[in-house]
Amino acid sequence: MSELSERSTALHQLSARELSAAYAAQDLSPVDVAEAVIERIQEREPVLNAMYRFDPQDILEQARLSEKRWATGTARGALDGVPATVKENVARAGIPMPSGTALPNPKVPTCNAPITNRILEAGAVILGSTTMPDWGMLSSGVSSLHGISRNAWNPAWTTGGSSAGAGAAAAAGYGPLHVGTDIGGSIRLPGGWQGLATLKPSAGLIPLDVPYLGRAAGPMGRSVDDIALFMTILAQPDVRDYTARPYPTQDWQSTISSVSGLNVALHTDANAGSTVEPEILAAVHNVAALFADAGANVKTLDPFITQEMLDRLDGFWRTRSWADYRELSAENQAKVLDYIVRWCTIGSTFDSADTIRNFGAIDQMQQATIAATAEFDLVISPVSPMSAFPAEQPMPVVDPLATMSHIAFTVPYNMSGQPAATVNCGFTSDGKPIGVQLSGPVGADAAVLRAARWYENNRPASASPLWNTLD
Repeated sequence: MSELSERSTALHQLSARELSAAYAAQDLSPVDVAEAVIERIQEREPVLNAMYRFDPQDILEQARLSEKRWATGTARGALDGVPATVKENVARAGIPMPSGTALPNPKVPTCNAPITNRILEAGAVILGSTTMPDWGMLSSGVSSLHGISRNAWNPAWTTGGSSAGAGAAAAAGYGPLHVGTDIGGSIRLPGGWQGLATLKPSAGLIPLDVPYLGRAAGPMGRSVDDIALFMTILAQPDVRDYTARPYPTQDWQSTISSVSGLNVALHTDANAGSTVEPEILAAVHNVAALFADAGANVKTLDPFITQEMLDRLDGFWRTRSWADYRELSAENQAKVLDYIVRWCTIGSTFDSADTIRNFGAIDQMQQATIAATAEFDLVISPVSPMSAFPAEQPMPVVDPLATMSHIAFTVPYNMSGQPAATVNCGFTSDGKPIGVQLSGPVGADAAVLRAARWYENNRPASASPLWNTLD
């Protein structure tokens, strides 16, 4: 291996905090890091297919400007020069936003989303946009535009979705910081299936320029420390998000040495969707046992949503996508992924009263979730009831007529607006990562991340991803 290759391998593995410290000490240049990460992307992209837009020259120009700022004492903060990606549905001025579909003439935004602005204002280097499946309505990396994005642990496995490329990029070492979006698990599912630390934040905490019920954007990375550092810039108010709440300032950098006294719930029966696989169930129970052994007050949380709620929510989403699909010409309808067509066409069968009842599932799920979890500081649950499935499958259950049976643990927190993080907590017998979800009260995002960081620092070695094995 050449000296350059050895250096590149080392650099693309560095965390955001390690890079920041190295820049401040003049031990590393953002240009060196950018070159290393570009090399990494070029090496893995032919298989992983995680990037929608990737311009090495633009990356290097951003890195040169950062290098100059660090050299002249004008760095914009800890993330200046640190590589990052954003999902393709996060607006970047002048960059098309096809939302994973092969439809012609995708929207080209004239201005950046709040997230993009915050990243650029902090001086971070945007590596490009990451892939997603059609309209973000699949929990995989299958797209009519991009083809198939693949898992960095094993390309035969799904990335998860809809933040498919973001998950693969984070796991593969395309820099330390990545942004995904989530309406039912789209940050946490790729996180769980690729061993990542992620956060679906409280509703409106990270501002969006296109907000709607349940939608959130959040950080994805290899460690809780990195995503907590990322939150220092992402969780800044922006008037364009007209749904945002006036959250108090949160302390993203502090840690806890003990979880003694925390009121913790263990939730492993969703009462909806698929049954949790035995290896996943055992891994999540082990997380709860670790908290209990450290002094947390752990209780079992009974089911609080119903299959009808999940069915009706799925029905509402089908109708919403059908409304978009039916406006397309016959020629363009033929370009949408067949699975999505079959899935959303069911939405045409609901009358107006059905649609109102289906929409009402959002309120029902929100009320049930907040009421059930109100007495707890933290809820421990699986991310998904199943492990990663084949990359070519659009969904874990291949029948588009079936309800989304894999989101019963994740989607309640989209509807309730509560924060939910993921951390890797083990591996299946065939080596697939297993994620645990840690959720908390609305506005307790930093506290949830402190608990997640505590678990990450105290979990057994067998539950810790060995990222250097992906090289």
